Amino acid sequence: MSRHRVVLFGASLAFYLAIVWAVLITSWLVRLDWQVMFFRPYQQWSEIHAFVDYYVVLGQRGPTAVMVAAWLGWRSWRQHTLRPLLALGVSLLLLNVTVGAAKYGMGRLGPHYATEIGSNEMWLGGDIFPSGHTANAVVTWGILAYLASTPRARRWLSALSAVTSLGVGLSTVYIGTHWLSDVVLGWVAGLLILLALPWFEPLIARTEARIFDLRARWRVRRAGAAEPGALARPVMLKPLTDRADAAPEPLATGRPSTRSPAYLAPGPHTTRGERSPVTPAGSRRPPHPERHPRGTTSASRP
Repeated sequence: MSRHRVVLFGASLAFYLAIVWAVLITSWLVRLDWQVMFFRPYQQWSEIHAFVDYYVVLGQRGPTAVMVAAWLGWRSWRQHTLRPLLALGVSLLLLNVTVGAAKYGMGRLGPHYATEIGSNEMWLGGDIFPSGHTANAVVTWGILAYLASTPRARRWLSALSAVTSLGVGLSTVYIGTHWLSDVVLGWVAGLLILLALPWFEPLIARTEARIFDLRARWRVRRAGAAEPGALARPVMLKPLTDRADAAPEPLATGRPSTRSPAYLAPGPHTTRGERSPVTPAGSRRPPHPERHPRGTTSASRP
């Protein structure tokens, strides 16, 4: 948290309290609220009513949170970090707690449900002070500027989010769902949340490290579960030796073998051409005196 941001946060908080106090004492700000309400902007500029009905959706929490979360989720996947999504989650949580508590704590009624002309309509069970649409627009679109990677992109996105959120607030005044002071207080409430986000950066960093640690443990556990069960102990075979009379050892089995081991015949093996022909016993074929064994050179015939 820089010193400049701390000073800006303190000034915004003082301005927030000043607006609340001006409404509580039914000052000139409340009189301005009633003058705008009697002006009835939706009747003065009825041709833009259809556009305003669509534009005010940019301040609704559900659609805007889904759009911004999709963009920040893509950034998290590309940059291999959860900071954008966690920053969005923290900002929305702060928005629900602070703005929601102020809404139901002060209980101000809106223009359509006003009971007495000129009154501040406080403590009557309403939930419009500050404007939730305006505060939500400041936070959800301002978080893009807060997470911008370059100073130039941060300046452009800050200006764009400010204009968008202020337009959303004025749209609610146009259709008569909020007082003008509701919009101003909602704009300041959203700005306070964005200015306070750096205080939550250590918490965001610890949460990200914790999530990555749990993911690594889960991957290790999943890899261990994917391996086959324990196999039987393998039998270590001795390497072959150069000795011809070395007898191979029998393999270990579950029961002892009663068959005697087989031994190879000693001596070197001879090729087929070096063997002498043997006439099998009982053969009717008489031996040929001039037959020579295979592989030997026969004498030239005359």
